[in-house]
Amino acid sequence: MHSQEVRSPQARRRPGWLGQAWLVAQKDLLIELSTGEIVTTAGFFAILVAVIASIAFYAERDVRVNVAPGVIWVAVAFATVLALSRTWQREREDNALLGLLVTPLSRSAIFAGKALGVAAFITVVQLIVIAATTILFGLDGSVVAGKIIPLCVASTPGIAASGTLFGSMTIRTRARDLVLASVLLPLTAPSIVTGVAGTRAALGGAAFSSLSDYFVLDLLFAAVFSAGGLGLFETLIEG
Repeated sequence: MHSQEVRSPQARRRPGWLGQAWLVAQKDLLIELSTGEIVTTAGFFAILVAVIASIAFYAERDVRVNVAPGVIWVAVAFATVLALSRTWQREREDNALLGLLVTPLSRSAIFAGKALGVAAFITVVQLIVIAATTILFGLDGSVVAGKIIPLCVASTPGIAASGTLFGSMTIRTRARDLVLASVLLPLTAPSIVTGVAGTRAALGGAAFSSLSDYFVLDLLFAAVFSAGGLGLFETLIEG
């Protein structure tokens, strides 16, 4: 008679902090891949801003180059509000946020995951508006690829972190979109203003090395808002 070996099922391990954050981000990214509503809405808005500005400021090249930084960052700012409004609206629907909070996930990991998703949406919108502005305003492609895109990438973490943190404050309010815009735009102003100034300097012929101060400021804002979000998100979301 042969003895039959009984194997106990291996307990599933709880993912680490980074794994938990990725699960939350993956959820948002998969929803967006299936619907495309955030990128489509914000992307069309960004292109519309670029088209209207290119028509309104159709003049000599110097004027267009001076206007282009404002066009890029105005479109990014308002597209960010649209993206954040929709991503938190998804959490309100069918008590999805409650389902997320009852999972054994760290609150800080939920914040990080939501911020990663928002950063991905903002990055796509930035690429869309930069491409549209480059074509419509006749910008130098090498300057755009080598200087402006890195500036946008550096500013994205700060915008995403501040937007995710204070977007969570509006989830239980009635005038959500108004409150979000009123709170978010002043808070993202440091990153937006730094981006505008850096983009203007880049289009003005500044060397990449001379843009280091703008990168440092963007990373500083990102660190401050990320640290604040990791520390305050649990209080805001459960308050």
